[in-house]
Amino acid sequence: MNESAPKPWLAAPFRPVRCWAPEVEVRHGPGGVLYLEQKAPLPPYPERIADMLVHWAARAPDRTVLAERGADGNWRRLSYAKALAHARRLGQYLLDRGLSASAPLAILSGNDIEHALLGLAAVYAGIPYAAISPAYSLVSTDYTRLRGTFETIRPALVFAADAERFGPAIEAVAPGVKRLFTKGARGLEEDFAEALATEPGPAVDEAFRSVTGETIAKFLFTSGSTGTPKAVVNTNRMISSNQIMSRETFAYFKDEPPLLLDWAPWHHTAGGNKLFYMPIFNGGTLYIDDGRPTQADIGRTVRNLKEVSPTWYFNVPKGFEALIPHLQADGDLRESFFKNLKLIWYAGAGMAQHTWDALERLAVETTGRRIVIATGLGATETAPAALMCTWPQEKAGNVGLPCLGVSLKLVPLDGKLDARVKGPNITPGYWNTPALTAEAFDEEGYYRFGDALRFADPDDMQAGFFFDGRTAENFKLDTGTWVSTGALRTRFIDHFGAAVHDVAIAGADRPYLAALVFPDLGALAKLAEPDTPKEARSLAADETVRAHLREKLKGLAATSTGSSTLIRRMILVDPPPSMDKGEMTDKGSINQRAVLRSRSEWVEEVYSDSPRVIGIGE
Repeated sequence: MNESAPKPWLAAPFRPVRCWAPEVEVRHGPGGVLYLEQKAPLPPYPERIADMLVHWAARAPDRTVLAERGADGNWRRLSYAKALAHARRLGQYLLDRGLSASAPLAILSGNDIEHALLGLAAVYAGIPYAAISPAYSLVSTDYTRLRGTFETIRPALVFAADAERFGPAIEAVAPGVKRLFTKGARGLEEDFAEALATEPGPAVDEAFRSVTGETIAKFLFTSGSTGTPKAVVNTNRMISSNQIMSRETFAYFKDEPPLLLDWAPWHHTAGGNKLFYMPIFNGGTLYIDDGRPTQADIGRTVRNLKEVSPTWYFNVPKGFEALIPHLQADGDLRESFFKNLKLIWYAGAGMAQHTWDALERLAVETTGRRIVIATGLGATETAPAALMCTWPQEKAGNVGLPCLGVSLKLVPLDGKLDARVKGPNITPGYWNTPALTAEAFDEEGYYRFGDALRFADPDDMQAGFFFDGRTAENFKLDTGTWVSTGALRTRFIDHFGAAVHDVAIAGADRPYLAALVFPDLGALAKLAEPDTPKEARSLAADETVRAHLREKLKGLAATSTGSSTLIRRMILVDPPPSMDKGEMTDKGSINQRAVLRSRSEWVEEVYSDSPRVIGIGE
C-alpha cells in the first residue's frame, strides 16, 4: 500500500487494553551521556522460576498450561498439576543420571510438551539446560555449530524427539554421551516414557530448595556471525525479574491470564524465555503452534488460529506477512484471530509499514476498533525484554522506554546514541569466555547492545525511542561519511514491498552505496513475463522484473537526503541466506556483516559492469 494513501482506519478507536503508564526520570552524565529509569520501582519477583509453577499448580491445578496437536489432530493438554508432578519425576531422573550445574542437559529438537517438561524439570532441580537449534542437527551439513555448542557446555545428557532423525548428528559430535528420545530409543539409549515413570524422592525437592536467583537456569546460544555461537548464561533471577517486568507492562495479565498460540522456537530468547514462561508466571495457557511462517506450514497456523483465539499474539514481521493474505481471504479466521486479541507484539526484525497498515485495517474491518501493535528492544543477554512500547502508534518502529527496574544509558558515539542497559534481568556473562564477557560490558557495568537509538520526539523523552541501526554494522564510505545500515535496510524493504525478503547494504570504503537483495521469487514471478522460468536466475534477467525494480530503486533514490542514504545500485542474490555460514538467524533475519563477508564476490559484482546489476543511472 502507498504510504501517502488515505488510511481511514486511523479514525477508529482502539480496543481498550490495560498496560503500564511509564514515566521516566532522566539524569545527565559527563560527555552528553543520558541515563533513563522508570520512576516506579520494580515489584518483588520470585527467587526461583519454578516457584510460579508450584504456585499455579496449587491455585489452579486443573487449568491447562500447555497444549499441542496430538497424532489424532486433537489438542493434547497438560494441566498445571500434571506439569509440576511430571517436572518432579523428570527432575529426579536427571539427578539420578548425574546431571548437575557442571553437567547440563542439551535439548536438540523443537517445541513440544516433552521438551517443555524436561526444561521445567531442569529448572526445578537447579540443572542448567540448553535448547539448541534443530537446524544444527537437521539442516547443517557438517555439524560445525552443533559440535561447537557441545564443546562449550559439555552436556551429560542429550534429549531429542526422534532417534532416527537426530541420532546421526549426536553420534557425529558426541558419540559417548547419554541419550534420551521420545521415540526410536534402542540399546543403551533411554526412552522418555520410562524416564517419566521415575518416582520422585527427597533429592529432587532438596535440589529445588537449593535453587537461588544466581542458579543458572539455561544457556541460550546467540546466532553468532562467525565461529561458535556464544553461550549466554541465563539465571533464575534474570528470567524471574524479566517476567515481572513483562507483567507490569502488560498489566491486563493481572485481570485475565494470557492465552497464547505461538510457534517461536524455544532455543531463542523470545520463544524460550518470554513466550514460554509468560503463561507460567501469569496462570495462562500456551498452545504450541505446529505451523511456521512459510508457504508450506502457514496453513497449520491458520487452522490453529481458527480454534484458538489468543489474547496476546506474537510473531516476527515475516510471520505476519505470511498470515495477512489468509486473514484477508478468510472471514472465519479474521473473526477468531481478532475476537479476544488485546495486543499484537512483533520482534526479531523491523516491521514494514505495509504490514503494519494491513494489520490495523483488518482489525478495524473485523472489530470496528484498532488493536495496539507493539514492540520493544531486547537481546538474549537481557532475558529478553529491556525496553517496551505499548501505547498507540501510527507507524512501526517505536521500541519504547526502559522496563521497570532497567536503567538505560545512552552514550554519544559516531553521531549516534549507543544504547546500554543494567538491571536484574542482565546476564552475568558468557559461559567460560571471560574475555567476551568483559567486552560486552562498559566501565559502569552496563551491557552494550551494539544498537543505536534516536528519540521519537527530541522534545519529549517520554515518547520513546526508535531503533537507529546496529552500531556494530555501520560503516563509512570512502568520503568518511557514516552509513546507518539498520535504518537504511528498513527503508529499502518498506519501499520495495513484497518483492524483497531482505537486503544487505554494501559500501564500506566505496564511493557510493549498493544493495545485495534477497528477493521473494513468488512476488517476482507475478511481475515477470508469462514464459519466464520461475527460478532465480531467469527472474533476475527478465526485463519486466528489472524495469520494475529499476523504477523502485529510482523512487527510493528520489527520497534520499545524501550519500549516506542514496543506494545507486542493486543486484538480486541467490541462493538464500545460509545458516551454516551465519548469514541467517533462526528468527529469519539476516546478519549484515556475515552476508557481505561470505558473498564478497557479489559485492565485487555489484560495483562492476555486470549485466546483472540494476542501477539508477548517473
